[in-house]
Amino acid sequence: MQGQNQQQAYDRGITIFSPDGRLYQVEYAREAVKRGTASIGVRTTEGVVIVVDKRIRSPLMERDSVEKIHKADDHIGIASAGHVADARQLIDFARQRGQVNQLRYGEPIAVETLTKEVTDYIQQYTQVGGARPFGVALIIAGIADGEPRLYETDPSGTPYEWQALAIGADRGDIRGYLEENYEEGLGLDEGIGLALEGLASVQDGGLTPQGIGVATIPVETEQFRELDEDERREYLTEFDLLADEDETEE
Repeated sequence: MQGQNQQQAYDRGITIFSPDGRLYQVEYAREAVKRGTASIGVRTTEGVVIVVDKRIRSPLMERDSVEKIHKADDHIGIASAGHVADARQLIDFARQRGQVNQLRYGEPIAVETLTKEVTDYIQQYTQVGGARPFGVALIIAGIADGEPRLYETDPSGTPYEWQALAIGADRGDIRGYLEENYEEGLGLDEGIGLALEGLASVQDGGLTPQGIGVATIPVETEQFRELDEDERREYLTEFDLLADEDETEE
């Protein structure tokens, strides 16, 4: 009981470390990320892939209103997991920084630079009284100097670079699948297949083209592009991941 009272004393303020060096509000923010549906990023030799779970809670909800993938700049895409409202704030900030860089220096912002500016912004909310951390993690993917780059942002404000990663629900299981099956030298189509297979590994009954989102940033074009429903269906069929009920609807 005394231990619980001690924790409560330290988790009310974001600026106060516990005696064992923990910021409880940041840890709670990480738990909020786990409540969001999964997002996956895969870096390949030909570009970067983003796949997200867009499952909705009610058939009455408009699917297009579920925003998990965002275009931050022509060459950068962002996927989120966690509080949607927090994600929108960070994505708007990222877009602004990209525009400022273009106006100030006459060139697109680098993926690493944008990621660190976003994480610097996130970190400020871990040491300011009267505020709370952002309850969201982001995947920031893009092309820089012809090279694919893939980053994760954490509620603590720490950037991580990955070859393949997952955030949100079932992160551990999906990451385990990616670690077992990721190979260097993957092509873009193979990267899409790996990300879809990773998402399908934690879902029963396969995937539907309406329930996922897929975006790519190829090295060749350096242009963010989100795949339409027909393209998503083709990939699910190609990798034998299409849900049975979706096949019967065709």
